[in-house]
Amino acid sequence: MTQYVYRFGGGVSDGGKGDKNLLGGKGANLAEMASIGLPVPPGFTISTDFCAVYYDEGGQFPQGLRDEVATGLAHIEGVTGKTFGDPADPLLVSVRSGARASMPGMMDTVLNLGLNDQTVEGLAAKSEDARFAWDSYRRFIQMYADVVLELDHGAFEEALEIAKEDQGFTLDTELSADDLRKLVAEYKGLVEKLWGKPFPQDVHDQLWGAVGAVFGSWQSERAKVYRRLNDIPGGWGTAVNIQAMVFGNMGDTSATGVAFTRDPSKGDRAYYGEFLINAQGEDVVAGIRTPQYLTKTAREDAGAKPASMEEAMPEVYTQLADVFDTLENHYRDMQDIEFTVEKTKLWMLQTRAGKRTAKAALKIAVDMANEGLITREEAILRVEPMALDQLLHPTLDPKAHRDVLTKGLPASPGAASGAVVFDADAAEKKAADGVAVILVRTETSPDDIHGMHAAKGILTARGGMTSHAAVVARGMGRPCVSGAGTLSIDAKAKIMRCGGREVKEGDLLTIDGTTGEVMIGAVATVQPELSGDFATLMVWADEVRRLKVRANAETPEDCRVAREFGAEGVGLCRTEHMFFESSRITNVRQMILASDEKGRRVALEKLLPEQRKDFTEILEVMAGLPVTIRLLDPPLHEFLPHEESEFAEVATAAGVDVDTLKRRAAELHEFNPMLGHRGCRLGVTYPEIYEMQARAIFEAAVDVAEKSGAAPIPEVMIPLVATRRELELMKAVVDKAAQAVFAEKGRTIEYLVGTMIELPRAALRAGEIAEVGEFFSFGTNDLTQTTLGVSRDDASRFLGAYVEQGIYAKDPFVSIDVEGVGELIEIAAERGRKTRAGIKLGICGEHGGDPASIAFCEKVGLDYVSASPYRVPIARLAAAQAALNKK
Repeated sequence: MTQYVYRFGGGVSDGGKGDKNLLGGKGANLAEMASIGLPVPPGFTISTDFCAVYYDEGGQFPQGLRDEVATGLAHIEGVTGKTFGDPADPLLVSVRSGARASMPGMMDTVLNLGLNDQTVEGLAAKSEDARFAWDSYRRFIQMYADVVLELDHGAFEEALEIAKEDQGFTLDTELSADDLRKLVAEYKGLVEKLWGKPFPQDVHDQLWGAVGAVFGSWQSERAKVYRRLNDIPGGWGTAVNIQAMVFGNMGDTSATGVAFTRDPSKGDRAYYGEFLINAQGEDVVAGIRTPQYLTKTAREDAGAKPASMEEAMPEVYTQLADVFDTLENHYRDMQDIEFTVEKTKLWMLQTRAGKRTAKAALKIAVDMANEGLITREEAILRVEPMALDQLLHPTLDPKAHRDVLTKGLPASPGAASGAVVFDADAAEKKAADGVAVILVRTETSPDDIHGMHAAKGILTARGGMTSHAAVVARGMGRPCVSGAGTLSIDAKAKIMRCGGREVKEGDLLTIDGTTGEVMIGAVATVQPELSGDFATLMVWADEVRRLKVRANAETPEDCRVAREFGAEGVGLCRTEHMFFESSRITNVRQMILASDEKGRRVALEKLLPEQRKDFTEILEVMAGLPVTIRLLDPPLHEFLPHEESEFAEVATAAGVDVDTLKRRAAELHEFNPMLGHRGCRLGVTYPEIYEMQARAIFEAAVDVAEKSGAAPIPEVMIPLVATRRELELMKAVVDKAAQAVFAEKGRTIEYLVGTMIELPRAALRAGEIAEVGEFFSFGTNDLTQTTLGVSRDDASRFLGAYVEQGIYAKDPFVSIDVEGVGELIEIAAERGRKTRAGIKLGICGEHGGDPASIAFCEKVGLDYVSASPYRVPIARLAAAQAALNKK
């Protein structure tokens, strides 16, 4: 019989940190903490394996699982000396989710489970604190009604607010036992009104309802969105952790908190976190009350008055600091910890590798390597390549004028400007329309995940440095300012007020997640400085990676950025982009619309000096490095005029009448231009086009070689080749142009002629194509389109559903379809090398900047990847990780 329940605590650990796949991160780490002697409340984990069973069984719990859970409850009862459902001395439990990958706030939790009208009296008597007992019952009903019964959360919040207002209170901690008793009665009335049945009193019914809700939350919309954004497979499932409650809401000697062993924003080696006295954990992360700082230094730096935990609870704080050191040394990584203090007794509720910003990840990895806690290779593997994107873009110019509206907590670093929106749906919609937005909320909840991802930055009026908004924003790399308490937000009216000023939806706002400043309008930015820890880690990465990294670049500025980011050449220079410039588009159109070769050559003669200038500027920047230049690729229709005035302009330049040009344009019309007269097919029918481009390339290359002394290495790439003969004809055109230029200039340079493999036929016939081609560059954008029969421009309409239903693991235009497109690449690489042993193989589609695709390129043994300039560092790190993981 399959085992589904695993115990921990009280000297028992059925699992450990190596069992994340089975027990989820939370369950595995609870068992691990218990095994190394840390104070963990006893409990048990229902494994992730049962999550699939739960859905297969239609949400039912077989008797075998019920028996195992009964054994798990008996374990907790034996350790605590309390009995579940006992009216005199009740055992209360928490029911929490725990997937193998951290998904903060995405799934459900129920605390204080086991309370009913009888056990609340027993808890009051046993604890000698009626207020604590009724506060716990109030919390339980509110949470259970929301999570399990799915009733309107706002109705309960409103009842709580009214109860406080009636007494003139602002905090729920001011409510007395009698106040809370009355509130519980009101809550129960709300449940019966909204649910149609009384609040469940049987504690076992409560337990199975909560377990079902946690398993059910794995398929909630917010969890699905989070998984999609973070590449977490839906088949993993979640575990459920059932654990004895410990109480941070038992008066001034009790507390709860969230902490990190290092600063998750900056990476400094300093304890970082928040706590609340007389509270439960949800109070801290939900932003219901403003938390206090963990350390005295943090409190003083922030200019805050309420005592830190170090000052208010010095003995417990010392114990906690020892636990921090124990956990960091044990896990050899920065830890994110949840803890509770019950009447001065410290309890550990969770530890996991803490989510951190890219800046913090770099610093922590480099520092830990320098401290000897981890190796340099482990440091390379610790940093998520895509997270580097946070560091590669501009930040606010310190000299720029700032119209500061208010200041909150610097919850997630970086800066962003955008139009204000007050709800997640609006953020997603406007972002889809290309509008940069700042999501402004009183506090965020897990239901806001899609809007947070769509927004450029997040601003909240409530919540601390470990609130939902802060943790999720840091994980996403979004700038966030939280706890801006002077803001008054009216989400319904779509307006925000502060100090007599108003900000309406659509108004421009800038936030600085590094300083906490909130500014009216847009603020100028400056380029990042890529030194310090970034430079150190990049050096380490370059020492271990095998794959070269080039850039897709077609302007001198792109090339400069690419070289600064460590590019080792240009992997794709698209020449057609140069043709669209206003100074030359008329000549391009004249060339296309010409009815004979003579007319085309007249127009091409005008374009030659322009192309030569383009290539000269690029080759000067990339002197000494290889530059792959793709000859004209797109279908001619993309360059054609559409307006009457444009036809007239071209007609004048060509010396023909407008009607003649329109007839010529009609002759060139294609029903599916992307599969029509484009790529090398243009060169076959109009070889003078490729002849002009090749001449421009070689004239520029020779000139740069003479001036700089560092000869560039042009690699001339023929696009859309399907047959050996096509490449043979086009190579002859290029070679002829090269020899003519070399003869005229009296100087030769090294160059290669190769092709872009972007058609399935080319991949399959790569052996014979390699007889002519000296290099292959896989154009994975078109290879994906032609292999899958899917248009990249239209695929967004349905690919989301395909990924959601497991047809494709990921969007195949974002990450290589390894089984289909990938196999064609492997076939082409193998057959190409068999014909030409030293053939150079690279990839230049958008996949060249995707870490998963880079890992595939390492596996296949390609020579280089090429990515957009800002993704070059990402590719360098991903290539290093791929090399290490291949060992």
